[in-house]
Amino acid sequence: MHDIVVNFFKEDSYSCDILIEGLPGVGQVGKLVAEHMIDELGAEKIAEIHSLYFPPQVLIDENGVTSLPNNEIYRYEGDNFNVMFLVGDFQSASPEGHYLLTDKYLEIAEKAGVRRIYTLGGYGVGHLIEDVRVLAAVNDEKLKDEVESAGAVFTNGEPGGGIIGASGLLLGMGHIRGIEGICLMGETSGYLVDPRSSNSVLSVLSKLIGIEVDATKLQERADEMENFVEKIKASERASSEEELNYIG
Repeated sequence: MHDIVVNFFKEDSYSCDILIEGLPGVGQVGKLVAEHMIDELGAEKIAEIHSLYFPPQVLIDENGVTSLPNNEIYRYEGDNFNVMFLVGDFQSASPEGHYLLTDKYLEIAEKAGVRRIYTLGGYGVGHLIEDVRVLAAVNDEKLKDEVESAGAVFTNGEPGGGIIGASGLLLGMGHIRGIEGICLMGETSGYLVDPRSSNSVLSVLSKLIGIEVDATKLQERADEMENFVEKIKASERASSEEELNYIG
């Protein structure tokens, strides 16, 4: 097996104007957004990516059948422009792999004619969030006004450790290739899968790309998670009260 193998399902060349990356990360925020858009827009899967840099394991489906981990590329053909989506279950298991896989993603994007990349992720703050902010980073300062107008914010020192993985490298390495890059990060506790944060990111992204995406299903998942979190809070309060009663 080669280090990275890309299997396109058709020999046709695929033209795309923008790439949206939604690989796994904190709170699975970006992954939820991209997969939701793929479902709502009816995007077509056009390729699979296998790599030695993915974790050494197989996935098992509901029938007990195994398959190698892979990332996938989907394409949505819009009225005015076409969108490429990069999604999957894994990022690289090694620093070297992150760079090599990102280089391959950019090679695919460049060949398709992609002019701008949106990377999506979560920004873990370590506690539950009431009012979710969408933080942003860009690889060209001229993009800042457009991003702020869509509702994202730029804050000094956040995220403090930079942007790890494909979401960051696509911006940095994309800049070298002359491709614009915008990263949108929804605040999240980092403890749970966070569809509420994903909904906030989707709202900003929809304004930036000019495509309205029905957020109903994502909101329903967010409501379910809210109910789950409220039950956890209630349980914690009850436990605290019991401890106080015991001490008293």
